[in-house]
Amino acid sequence: MNTVFFKNLGTIDFKKAWGVQESILNSIVSDKRCKKPTKSYLLFCQHPHVYTLGKSGKKENLLLNDEELHLKNADFYKINRGGDITYHGPGQLVVYPVLDLDNFFTDIHKYLRFLENVVFNVLKEYNLTGVRLDGSTGVWLNSGGDFKKICAMGVRASRWVTMHGLAFNVMVDLDYFKNIIPCGITDKGVTSLNLEVGCDVSFSKVEDLFRVSFEKVFNCRLVDL
Repeated sequence: MNTVFFKNLGTIDFKKAWGVQESILNSIVSDKRCKKPTKSYLLFCQHPHVYTLGKSGKKENLLLNDEELHLKNADFYKINRGGDITYHGPGQLVVYPVLDLDNFFTDIHKYLRFLENVVFNVLKEYNLTGVRLDGSTGVWLNSGGDFKKICAMGVRASRWVTMHGLAFNVMVDLDYFKNIIPCGITDKGVTSLNLEVGCDVSFSKVEDLFRVSFEKVFNCRLVDL
């Protein structure tokens, strides 16, 4: 069973968290080049308001100009993950697995499906059933035939070491999604866990459930740093 080292970064600026990931990834890649054993990491955090655009995304899916971003107290970054545009903000569980997939399995599609499975398990604890949509990575909920995304995903891998990850809407301000075309998809909306269950939820409980599910799906043991 693999050991994965866990760290909750709390509320952290997106660019700073990006730097933490890059530093860990570069360290793992360096160890791989030197034929040394490698470690894997799982990072939790929340970000202040920020919009990020993946390398395959379109800037026009951000519906704000620089002045409007400033008025929204939001940042914008074009980054090196897959996917299009998304939003991160308070009340959203952002998860960054920095894993050496050589220690698990070398299959990015399987990796994404595993991440979706982790979220499915968390949703089950709230009597919700997550679904996949063809051609749309992430986790969706079907409410009377109206599909809404509750968890967005976008990853990058270098020498089978992953970074970036997922953003799970726990009790986030969904109005911020009105300023983008989320993931470039125009005909579907977004939702959050507290909205779906109809009451406030415990953020720390969601974090705990995610940890348990991650260990189960990835058959690993999380060790706190």
